[in-house]
Amino acid sequence: MFIYNIKINGSKTFKYFFVGIVILVIIIVGVVTLKIFHGASNNNEISSCMPQNKISKITTQNYTNILKTVHDNIDNYVGNEINFTGYVYRLIDFNDNQFVLARDMIISSDLQTVVVGFLCEYKNAKTFKDNSWVEITGEITKGDYHGDMPIVKVTEIKKIDNPHEELVYPPDESYIPTSGII
Repeated sequence: MFIYNIKINGSKTFKYFFVGIVILVIIIVGVVTLKIFHGASNNNEISSCMPQNKISKITTQNYTNILKTVHDNIDNYVGNEINFTGYVYRLIDFNDNQFVLARDMIISSDLQTVVVGFLCEYKNAKTFKDNSWVEITGEITKGDYHGDMPIVKVTEIKKIDNPHEELVYPPDESYIPTSGII
């Protein structure tokens, strides 16, 4: 039978442990710093939501991210052309040429929804009934409806069937509230 007698030098062990922890903290700080700076440089990339200077397709997946971004930074998106689908939704105080191209956004796990969308203006808006689904192409302008608001001046509109995915979801973690996205 062999008996091992191991003597541990407490101060030496503590030094190795302390140096190991310091090295680990430095590595973690370095990785986090790299991710922060790499993420910040990616914010300047336009491809994350909508390309500039051409018609941008808004989808069910990016709908609320783009809606929030444009509402938060109206001046940066004036002149951009967008294409998206929704249903015609009107409020009592709208003009005859106004409607919201709306989607229902889920706000809770029991599928409660709220209406969200862009205010649109179109000279023949009256020809489209409430709750009818349409696809529009238009230019973002700055207007006034109870304060500054983006308004889409519709250049093209067509009636469509209800899409497979009618609901949209709140802005996700990819939403970055800066003007460099679109």
